[in-house]
Parts: sequence; structure tokens; C-alpha cells
Amino acid sequence: MEKRRTISIISLMFILLMIIRAMEIIFVKTDQTWVGENILHKICCILLIWIALCMLKSHWSDLGFSKKGLFTGLKYGLFLGISTFFLSYAVEFIVLFAMGKHPSLRFYITNFSLTQTHTNGSSLLAVLVCVIGNIVNVCAEEGLFRGLFYKIGIQNYSQKTANMIQALLFGIWHITNVINPLLDGSMNIGTAVFMGMGYILLSGILAYEWGMCAALSGTLWIGASEHLFNNFISNSLHTVTETGADELMIIRITLSNILSLLFVLIFSRKKRA
Repeated sequence: MEKRRTISIISLMFILLMIIRAMEIIFVKTDQTWVGENILHKICCILLIWIALCMLKSHWSDLGFSKKGLFTGLKYGLFLGISTFFLSYAVEFIVLFAMGKHPSLRFYITNFSLTQTHTNGSSLLAVLVCVIGNIVNVCAEEGLFRGLFYKIGIQNYSQKTANMIQALLFGIWHITNVINPLLDGSMNIGTAVFMGMGYILLSGILAYEWGMCAALSGTLWIGASEHLFNNFISNSLHTVTETGADELMIIRITLSNILSLLFVLIFSRKKRA
């Protein structure tokens, strides 16, 4: 496959799914319903991956969802998620205490967003819906970015370049989170640009790390399990003070993402050595 054709295929698939994603976010707003997640475009994403695999005469296991390495991948992914979020929650608490506030942890389900939050409660149904929604989300995003796009990319590019391409696209994928705040007037253009760049950076960091995990392990399970844990803990475990909830979530998310990348970089260097 020529480089130009490789980029064309990835670009066309990405643009199509971005259009579907934007339409759901703007018009359907599934994340503001009892579902709590914009899940429709993720289902479309899974269907598109399935169609692509049929055309390529490949299987989901070829993308990295293989039985081999499943439990090892889940173990390492959960270790990354738990350890980095434990440290980031601790730092968030320290900063809040230094500000004279009295933080505590509360468990309840919300959608995950740095801009708009919608609470779905803490019932068993809300938790189950959150878990199922996040599983669909992880299957779609890991299968598309670290799976299909990465596999197509390495046919004509180096492993590092292919990883950077999927990480950049994954970052751009998340700038749609500023659309509704911009449209309803709760965010001005300058803030939207700043938040959009933040989404690209933070999401890109994790995407690059998960791409490294896929290259190191040969499967998607490490990134998928950390991705699932990160999303669920962000949806469910909140820092609450007398003045609000998750006021410094940006610190928690930024620190956990950076720490996770650093851990994988350190492990990668030790493995090469």
C-alpha cells in the first residue's frame, strides 16, 4: 500500500467518523440522557472497523484483541491506571487542603468531560450503564486508533511515525467536546481554542502511550484496560468540597496522563537495555 493511499484511507475513515461523532454531540446529545455517553457513533465506529476487517480478510485478533496476553495485559493496564490515579488524587487533595478547603471522595456516575458534567446518580443501573458504555467506547477507540489506524500506518511508516499519527488523530477526536459549550455560549472562542488544544495534548499523550504498550506487548489489552479504568474512575469517583465537585479535575487528569506515559517510557528503555 502506497503512503499516499495509506493516508487517504485513514483520513477518509477518520473524517466520516468525526462527522457522525459531531452530529451526535450537537443534535442527539446522548451523553445528556440516562445513557450518559455519546455511544451511537462508537457503535458506528465498531461497525466500520468490522467492515474494514472483512475487506482486508482480517480478524479482531489481528488488531490486537487476541486471547494471548489477555490477563497479562489487563494486569499491567490496571496497575498503570490504579497507581497513576492514586498519586494524582493524592496531589489534588494536597492542593485543595492548601487552598483551605476540605475535600472528600464521593461515588456517583457522571459523563466524563472537562467542560460539561451531567450526573446520572449512583444506582446499580447507572453503574452498569456506565460500565457497558465504557466497554463499547474502549472497543471502538482502541480498535480504531491503536488497532486499525496503527496497523495500516506501519505498512508504510516506521512504528514511531505510525504511533504519532494515531495519537494525533486521537487528540483531534476529542476536540469535539468543546462544541456544545461553544454553541450554548458557556464558553467563548478563546477558551474553546485553549480547551481544544488541551484535549489534543492530554488525549494524545495517552494515545501515544497506549500505542507504545501495543507495540511492546503485541496486543491492545494494556491500553484497553487502562483506558477502561481511567474512564470509569473519572465517571464515578469525584473530589467534593464545600464549594463544588471536581474543581481541580484538570490537575488530576493531567498528572495521571503524564505519569502513565513516564512509567511506560521507563519500562520501554529498561526493556531495550
